[in-house]
Amino acid sequence: MAKKLNRSIVAPIAKFVKIESLSGILLFTATITALIWANSPYVESYQNIWTHHIGFEIGSFELSKPLSLWVNDGLMAIFFFLIGLEIKREILLGELNSLKKASLPIFAAVGGVFIPIGLFLFLNKDPLTADGWGIPMATDIAFSLAILQLLGDRVPLSLKIFLTAFAIVDDLMAVLAIAIFYSHHIDWVLIGYALLVLLILVALSARRYFNMYIYAACGTLVWLLFLKSGIHPTIAGVLVALIIPIRRKHPLKDSIDYLDDITTKLHRTSNDGGEMLSKRQIYLIDGIQDWVANVQSPLQQLENNLHGWVAYFIIPIFAFANSGIPLGGSSSGDMSLAINLALALLLGKSLGVISFSFLGVKLGMAALPKGLNFKHIVGVSLLAGVGFTMAIFIANLAFEDEPNFIELSKLGILSGSLISGFLGYLFLRIVTKKG
Repeated sequence: MAKKLNRSIVAPIAKFVKIESLSGILLFTATITALIWANSPYVESYQNIWTHHIGFEIGSFELSKPLSLWVNDGLMAIFFFLIGLEIKREILLGELNSLKKASLPIFAAVGGVFIPIGLFLFLNKDPLTADGWGIPMATDIAFSLAILQLLGDRVPLSLKIFLTAFAIVDDLMAVLAIAIFYSHHIDWVLIGYALLVLLILVALSARRYFNMYIYAACGTLVWLLFLKSGIHPTIAGVLVALIIPIRRKHPLKDSIDYLDDITTKLHRTSNDGGEMLSKRQIYLIDGIQDWVANVQSPLQQLENNLHGWVAYFIIPIFAFANSGIPLGGSSSGDMSLAINLALALLLGKSLGVISFSFLGVKLGMAALPKGLNFKHIVGVSLLAGVGFTMAIFIANLAFEDEPNFIELSKLGILSGSLISGFLGYLFLRIVTKKG
């Protein structure tokens, strides 16, 4: 029983943490590289890369964007697709699939979203920068888990699970904020066409039909319609992800005999020693591939296949494209936006997560996971202020016509995240003992 539990629950979570931790290191490296390049004599070459237009034209249809927007609108749609898959899995099968397990992460996420927003609005005195309220909403899972991983066995796995769960909840809130508040000039006719495509996918999913090429083609079409309609195209990634079937066509237990039969037959034909497979062997291997497709969850398969690409490629590229801030470019009188965002991340996140977690436990509506105490929660509440990826993404949306505000926002995000991460690491190192 213990081995089965380790294989089905602990091992996948440990793998997830390992991937996210390495992603955090790559994120940090990409960020530092971009900062150095943007503040070097070669800054013009950095800017030329991301402002270079790439596109195509088919008849009267033309799509041309700077490379930075292909990253922010295109590659990040895949990132949001993965977030959608994680949200669906956590709600149906994971740490958010019951009120008992979800209550503490939900309390933490609600506090970690609304307290930073409130603090930013309280501190902000300039109506021109008021749209930045959504920037300090979400915690960066990759960065924060990478910091936790540095502590090794000082922190229990349950703390990493808690951090992941509440970060997914506030990611969901950030996605809703983007869809509702950061989408403008909506073309409802194009939205209607996109909804029709989504309804087709819903009908296919209801019949447990999944073909990766059909879903990819429909997802791309929805992305394009959203891009042209005024709703940010990354939302298309979340919506398509929520439609991906999670159920398998055939239970593993009921079809294991079929696999045994195929492998037995394949074993009997494997004594020829040739480099090329026989027609019989090809037929049997195709049968194994069909069996794998039928017993795998489409959602789980996509999540596993995409996780490495997103963690090791898309997020570092996004960081590299968006972290090139000229640190000496703003006068001291313009720094209030950066300072307010840094404080909202550092103080707002930590106060929100710890106060709402404490409130939930004291009201009897939430419970601390086994092996955790409030010292752990305080440490994680500090790490919650590491709001890099989603924060920069929302900053680009909030101030898309104000490049100076975007640079100031990124400066505030970087400084607030850096201080939050350092304090969270230091606090947890002091209050925890090496196992």
